[in-house]
Amino acid sequence: MRFSIFHGMGAPGRLADYHQLMDEAREFAVAADRAGFWSIWYTEHHFGHEGQELTPNPVLMGVDIAARTSRIRIGQAASIVTFWHPLRLAEDLALLDQLSGGRLEVGVGRGLYGREALNLNPVADPRDQQRNRALFQETLEVLKAAWSGEFFSHKGEFFEFPAPGVKWNHPLSPPSPDFMDDGVITKMMVTPRPLQPQLPLWQVIDTPPSIEWAARNGVKGIFWLPPVSALKGRFELYRDAASEAAGREFALGEGIGLVRDVFVADTMEEARAGFEEAVMNTYRWVCHWRGLSNLMEDGEELTDAHQLTYDFLHGRNQLVGTPEYVAEKIAELRDELNVQDLFLWTTHPGLDHRKAMRSLELFSEKVMPRFAGSPDSAGTGHAPARAR
Repeated sequence: MRFSIFHGMGAPGRLADYHQLMDEAREFAVAADRAGFWSIWYTEHHFGHEGQELTPNPVLMGVDIAARTSRIRIGQAASIVTFWHPLRLAEDLALLDQLSGGRLEVGVGRGLYGREALNLNPVADPRDQQRNRALFQETLEVLKAAWSGEFFSHKGEFFEFPAPGVKWNHPLSPPSPDFMDDGVITKMMVTPRPLQPQLPLWQVIDTPPSIEWAARNGVKGIFWLPPVSALKGRFELYRDAASEAAGREFALGEGIGLVRDVFVADTMEEARAGFEEAVMNTYRWVCHWRGLSNLMEDGEELTDAHQLTYDFLHGRNQLVGTPEYVAEKIAELRDELNVQDLFLWTTHPGLDHRKAMRSLELFSEKVMPRFAGSPDSAGTGHAPARAR
């Protein structure tokens, strides 16, 4: 099992301390790198005056973190590709892969919030899911072509590259049928190309159409909210669709990353006292849009009796407690779902940085070693994280 960091940054009421929050994020990433975590992932959210979500550009964030680390892989969970010009995003991600020495994991998403989409790209309006999904899929098509290192052209519903009718004549760029016809540009090449021969692609997914599409198109999936019993069907759907598309049998859990809220302390009481306020803040924020349906057990019906409380969450999807308790819950994920990539979300908005660092230290020293013998496990042979 590989362990990674999902760094959802937020700090309600602390926008004036943004520079300090960046320093804290850097310290957390460097500690995770030293502890042997496999990867670290940053979100993309915009216009968050509430301070709940603070990272408008996970690519730029990744550049900064890559410059300060040496081994940990750099991901986005996710770059909302429907908000970006596809050629600019292709260039920026390829440059990040080059600057990081080939440590890039590309995470993509379609977008959830109307106040973001309608002010960045109205075509991505999430109220029109069919159009949003079509824009997402075409953008990915352009990204893949742009990363090929070859001359390419594209003409779809939303984009046409190169722009038609552009003439080109320069003595240092001699005409070639590779990209020209009768003095007009007909194909283009994006530079630089990524350092890796093929960039790994991940998508934040949950609904059956998104799960099936990702699996059939070689895109790895990232899940978060549902409890184990409800995740099993999603994992099986991904496995079956991926197996059919690839012409080989996928193992359950293969190609999937699971985000879990994680906080480790010396006692169960200390864990709850240290983490409850921050994690509940996140769920009150998220569940305003998503509701509680994604937190139901398999076959459980959502009723008015279900209330969003810490006790409601803890038994469903939380890895919060002593090292022994957290390790038991991880073993359950391994045994029930064959989870191979676990993303730890500790840095919930409002959590004191010192507590987050202490949790990382305890996880690195007392939880990770229990899984050191697992295939592709992280953490073996690296120095543990140290809290300041």
